[in-house]
Amino acid sequence: MLFQDSLGAPSAISVSALSLYLKELLDTNDILQNIWVHGEVSNCKTYPSGHCYFTLKEGEAQLSCVFFKQARLRTAAPSLRDGMALAVNGRIAFYERDGKLQFYVNAVMSLGEGALFRKFEQLKARLEAEGLFDSERKRPLPEQPATIGIVTSLQAAALRDMLRTLRNRYPLAQVILAPAQVQGAEAPASIAMALDLLNEHGEAEVIIVGRGGGSIEELWAFNEEIVARAIARSRIPVISGVGHETDFTIADFVADFRASTPTAAAAAAVPDITDWQIELQEKQQLLTALIIERIEDCNVQVAQALRELQRVSPEGTIAQRRQQLDECTERLQTYMRHIISLRVERLRGVSLQLHSLSPLLTIARGYAVVRQQRDHAVVTSTQQVQVGDTLTIQVQDGQIAAQVRDSVEKI
Repeated sequence: MLFQDSLGAPSAISVSALSLYLKELLDTNDILQNIWVHGEVSNCKTYPSGHCYFTLKEGEAQLSCVFFKQARLRTAAPSLRDGMALAVNGRIAFYERDGKLQFYVNAVMSLGEGALFRKFEQLKARLEAEGLFDSERKRPLPEQPATIGIVTSLQAAALRDMLRTLRNRYPLAQVILAPAQVQGAEAPASIAMALDLLNEHGEAEVIIVGRGGGSIEELWAFNEEIVARAIARSRIPVISGVGHETDFTIADFVADFRASTPTAAAAAAVPDITDWQIELQEKQQLLTALIIERIEDCNVQVAQALRELQRVSPEGTIAQRRQQLDECTERLQTYMRHIISLRVERLRGVSLQLHSLSPLLTIARGYAVVRQQRDHAVVTSTQQVQVGDTLTIQVQDGQIAAQVRDSVEKI
């Protein structure tokens, strides 16, 4: 609605005025104040307040709907979820703050499941029958992957969240990014190609397939068979982190591990280095305590061993025996001196006795000692000599050689 000034130039009205005009226009339309609309539920969210917000879609058209808690309780409406086919009764109004049309629901009637939901259930049942969801085929995730592959959009906020989580939890890991479209008609083939490329590259030890939350249509690429098949044939374990905690896709069922969000997927892919640091500190403290305890035990054992060694040490015995040896040596020396003294005295006596019996004394008195020269035998009888024997006659001052010439006669 335009107004012209006196010069004919148009003048604009304010946004508030236009919003009020649209609101009044819709509120005064009897048809739009009580109308039934049918479509498929998407992006359904129920808040703690009890109010339910969802989008009703059909083809390319969509209508934002609000189902307040009072209306839900009054009509005993069923719990709404994505994929339901509904007929909703209510009124159209203009929500001025957001500048958009909203359908305020008074009552709902379930028409069964929507086309997308039926497609989802049909593919899920077929793949499950083939065994693609079996727990036996799911592989364990590596505990300490050196390289992590990520399949997502380069522009996705989820990529920044995953990289930040990986960097904070496990900065040792390298990341290989395989960019892919995660929304739209070309997204399924793009995701499958990125998975195949990471498998062909071969360095990644685990792959994260993820994107942030959205409506069922926005997440639909992860419900396509081509993506499910790519995950199933991957030689590398796959973590699915698509949407929010309440969102489930076919990729979640086929993947080796389902995470509630992309951030949770990154956390599941790697250990938390903080836990290692805490565990390392605890083990270090335990090891220190064990070492101190061991040293104390060793000190006690050494002290006991020293006491036992001192008790059995031969040092005391050696000292005692050394003293005994000194005493024995002294006694032996005294005894030997005594024995020698006695022997000297006895020798002196024997010498005197021998001297008194010595033939030299007899010789000194004028006698002589006659000996055979051949054997120095003392001649005391004529029977001991014969004519021609050589004799030695010992006198006081020397010896005289003699020879027997005449016959020997007895006296």
